[in-house]
Amino acid sequence: QVQLVESGGGLVQAGDSLRLSCAASGRTFSNRAMAWFRQAPGKEREFVVIINWIGPTTTYADSVKGRFTISRDNAKNTVYLQMNSLKPEDTAIYYCAAAESRRLVGTAATEYKYWGQGAQVTVSS
Repeated sequence: QVQLVESGGGLVQAGDSLRLSCAASGRTFSNRAMAWFRQAPGKEREFVVIINWIGPTTTYADSVKGRFTISRDNAKNTVYLQMNSLKPEDTAIYYCAAAESRRLVGTAATEYKYWGQGAQVTVSS
């Protein structure tokens, strides 16, 4: 079992920055793909970014490419999401997700086994 706890959300103005953290506990962290998803009110959960355990390689949604950066610190069992140049349309609950150990996954939420409780990010215009 893997437990994920997000932190760092909040209310900011358009153009500001925020950094989300996702602390993992439980089973091995370093050999898992980690991802961030988000869900805005009235919308489906959408993929934001993934960081694989090999490389590590990353894949970003087009909507955040060039503004968001994912990173991981395996010594701290933590993955980060640095969000710059935030826009009102980035407003959502952001969820951290972890895949099964040593499994190569993509951008579908169904591929991830473990989820955090979510962190609210609100960007005012």
